[in-house]
Amino acid sequence: MIGAGGVGGYYGARLAEAGHRVVLTARGAHLAALKKKGLLVHYENRQIECRVPAVDHATLMQDYQPGDFDVVAIALKSTATKAVLDELGPWLAQSDVPVLSLQNGVDNEPLIAKRLGESRVLGGLAVRIGGHIVGPGVVEAEGVAQIIMGEWPVVPDEQDARRPLLEILQTAFEKAGIPSMVSDNIRSELWRKLVINNGVNPISALTGLDTQSLTRHPRFSQIVQGMMAEAAAAAKADGVELGKADVDEMFALISSFNAIKTSMLVDKEKGRPLELDGIAGAVLRRSNELGIDAPYTTTVNALLEHGLG
Repeated sequence: MIGAGGVGGYYGARLAEAGHRVVLTARGAHLAALKKKGLLVHYENRQIECRVPAVDHATLMQDYQPGDFDVVAIALKSTATKAVLDELGPWLAQSDVPVLSLQNGVDNEPLIAKRLGESRVLGGLAVRIGGHIVGPGVVEAEGVAQIIMGEWPVVPDEQDARRPLLEILQTAFEKAGIPSMVSDNIRSELWRKLVINNGVNPISALTGLDTQSLTRHPRFSQIVQGMMAEAAAAAKADGVELGKADVDEMFALISSFNAIKTSMLVDKEKGRPLELDGIAGAVLRRSNELGIDAPYTTTVNALLEHGLG
């Protein structure tokens, strides 16, 4: 698990608890705590204690071969994808181990495919999970925490060698208490999540409000719906057709959530870089490619880029 933060740490702990051999990567004080006392995950009304190997990337490449693993999962911020591929690319190239992205955005899989080849890429997303590091070695997570995954890209009318592994992973995840689904169109699923992320992540960072406060506010809810609609329109650049019914469905979904503090709001509060490029940036690039306007996303993105809010 590359990146034992809120999401990666939670999934890694659930898999380890179910008896799977898991190696986590982390850095700084979080890594030091993982080495010294293991990982503690607070999830809903329970605690999961996890003692598994935890290393930095240099040690990973020194002590392990990529072929030691059935799958390498990446749960880093999208802002780190290119850098981690530059760092781990030569090591990953030593075998054909599949790489599963569990990241926000729609641009991670293309980057991985360009570096390692399309046949090794498993697209994926973490659905309805809020997860954060709340202290060194301690993660807090909430939500259904489902994983949706699939071959990226889909090879039409061909038997894809990745499908058996996806089915094995689905069984393993389910037995570990992680709801999971294998999709026949992971690109569409990634865009559906981006529609939600573009709707709530940037505006939450700008306003300091959680998802429930945004979706139930008479004015902010209009901005959320506008940014979701702009992301749905931009999806057409990637051959994904999403219409008003999809936006309405996803707005209803995010409105039904508990009051979740988005990952971008947490990053802003902690002074960390925002995933703007992977979320709003992805929408704006494709809107520009299609020659369509995205005024809500453009405005909120510009305000955040200039440090306002």
